[in-house]
Amino acid sequence: MPSTRQLKLRIRSVKSTKQITKAMQLVAASKMRRAQEADKVSAPYSQAASELLTYLASQGATKSHALFETRKVKSRLLIVIGSDKGLVGAYNSNVVKAYIRELQQDDKTGVKNETIAIGHKASQFVARLKDTAVAGVYEYLSDQPAGSELRAILDTARNKFVSGDVDAVDIVYTEFLSSINQKVTTVRILPAGFTETEVTREIREALYEPDTETVLDAVTYRLISAQLFQALLDGKASEYSMQMIAMKNATDNASELVDDLTIEMNKVRQGAITQELAEISGGVEALSE
Repeated sequence: MPSTRQLKLRIRSVKSTKQITKAMQLVAASKMRRAQEADKVSAPYSQAASELLTYLASQGATKSHALFETRKVKSRLLIVIGSDKGLVGAYNSNVVKAYIRELQQDDKTGVKNETIAIGHKASQFVARLKDTAVAGVYEYLSDQPAGSELRAILDTARNKFVSGDVDAVDIVYTEFLSSINQKVTTVRILPAGFTETEVTREIREALYEPDTETVLDAVTYRLISAQLFQALLDGKASEYSMQMIAMKNATDNASELVDDLTIEMNKVRQGAITQELAEISGGVEALSE
């Protein structure tokens, strides 16, 4: 049985760990809220792009556009979004499982694939896989990636699709539904697609300069960029949400452990006191005889 001194040291160590996990929980909660706010801000932008593409599609402009070309998928590019750090619960393992399912599906159907890994943990896993072509690795991106960070990924995906190296581009990421509910999903961004929506009068009567084709190029690229940006924001919000929950669980477990150790220490202390009293009583009895 450990001594009182040993138990005190363990209690002190657990309390110190509890302070760290509590601080990490609060930091993750703050970052999650910021990621949620950024997620909401980007929604109107995607809505405007979909509205404009709906109008251009109704005019037949998208039928012959390279980024809208639908062809039989013989090869595809997978963009996998993971985290850069650990202590995020099952976040990375869930993404990896979904990614493996996509690879297994490609093996069954005879589809070749390449991978772009986003996040240090995702890149570590992809690097360990045999016979996996890696088209790019991007680590430690900011919580709200700037244009230059997105362009490097988007240009790789677009060039491979337009050149015919791949016939589809999919993103494997964690969709943020709520602070306690996240779902790993796969979304196709190429060939380009959009949700048809009601077109406002301003869009219908607008003049497109220099021409419709140039506008379509720009808007399509922006829409794909918005979809990738949205996936990155969702991934960050989900990451911080799961980190917050993991750190809360760790903090609660530390509190329970401190309570258990305190009870054990009190038992050891009480046992020592009882032992001392017994020895005193035994000594008194021996002297009285």
